Amino acid sequence: MATLTLKNKKPAAKTRTADGEKRGPLRGKGVSKPRTTLAKAQAERAERQAQFEQRNSERSAPARDKPPRPERGERFDRADRPGRPASPKASGFRPESPDRPARPPRGDRPVAPYGDAPPRPERGPRVDQRRASNRPLDADVRPPAPRRAPMRETESSDGERLSKRMSELKLASRREADEWIAAGWVRVDGQVAVLGQRVGPDARIEIDPAARQAQSQLVTVLLHKPIGYVSGQAEDGYEPAVVLFQPENRWKDDPSGIKPHPNHHRHLAPAGRLDIDSTGLLVLTQDGRIAKALIGDDSDIEKEYLVRVEFVGHEVPEGTLPNAALTPDKLALLNHGLSLDGEALKPAKVSWQNEQQLRFVLREGKKRQIRRMCELVGLKVVGLKRVRIGRIPLGHLPAGQWRYLAPWERF
Repeated sequence: MATLTLKNKKPAAKTRTADGEKRGPLRGKGVSKPRTTLAKAQAERAERQAQFEQRNSERSAPARDKPPRPERGERFDRADRPGRPASPKASGFRPESPDRPARPPRGDRPVAPYGDAPPRPERGPRVDQRRASNRPLDADVRPPAPRRAPMRETESSDGERLSKRMSELKLASRREADEWIAAGWVRVDGQVAVLGQRVGPDARIEIDPAARQAQSQLVTVLLHKPIGYVSGQAEDGYEPAVVLFQPENRWKDDPSGIKPHPNHHRHLAPAGRLDIDSTGLLVLTQDGRIAKALIGDDSDIEKEYLVRVEFVGHEVPEGTLPNAALTPDKLALLNHGLSLDGEALKPAKVSWQNEQQLRFVLREGKKRQIRRMCELVGLKVVGLKRVRIGRIPLGHLPAGQWRYLAPWERF
């Protein structure tokens, strides 16, 4: 038979007050906080403000007069103080011997006179230990500049620069020569040359085949420059003619067979000039030998021009053709006898191509030379076209287009 055990429940908390009213919860959801009225909140704020101002006023108030401190008595000298009794505990110090005389108090010790110590030796002038030498203080302490390493030269320094000699021998331009020397492609009397080397008149110069191969890869471009382009650097808003060296401007009848390459744009420079208002054959080259042959001081390569002129004199009737107005003696002056900038011009070949056009063949190229020559004899240039340089004619190359100089062509 099962036995049932009943547990006594704890008495419930009282939920009513002594007056019989229901007690409200002390915390939790049912707690209701009495709301503060506007008037009460304003009164509390005013009270806090008054307390704050009172505290500030107390801080800024002048300090109250305090009674003076009582004067201290005279301090006793350490020697007059009674000694402390020795501690009975062991202090680790050696106990004093009873036969040893007592030490006099500190204040009664005799003071040694100042003159008993031997005088110190007088110091000499201060020497800066950082100085490595005995130079005076006002000397320049900067280390001397290192001497430049002497240049390796196989000949005396009064010879001729190797790059200049190579240029004179038409082996390469001076820029190319320096590049070859730096690459180790040049030997002088069997020894590898160095930059800046000078050579004597009997020096034997040898060029590595690799330099010749690199030189053979340089290109020369023949361009028919139109009016409105400058030969060299851009100026006065005009573009340089080299901007026309683009694949779309290549002449379709180019006979060279050379394939364009991005390296063909490097170091491509004009060899000669044509004015903005002139047209015709312009040479752009990477090869320093060609540039020197065309525009060097000792160049004798012919340049041919067709020049359309007008007569500007007043001694002939209006409407007279230039070929009839120009006297034979003035035509002779155009061939030889004129000077520009105080320097006599080289002989030229000037003849009439037709009634209004002259044909000029020059072996030099001064700035605006043909226009200035014509002005000296009463002619005005109204059109100028270069049609040949050396053995290379402009031919049928259209204006604004270009072609490569073929490997078999020579100026």
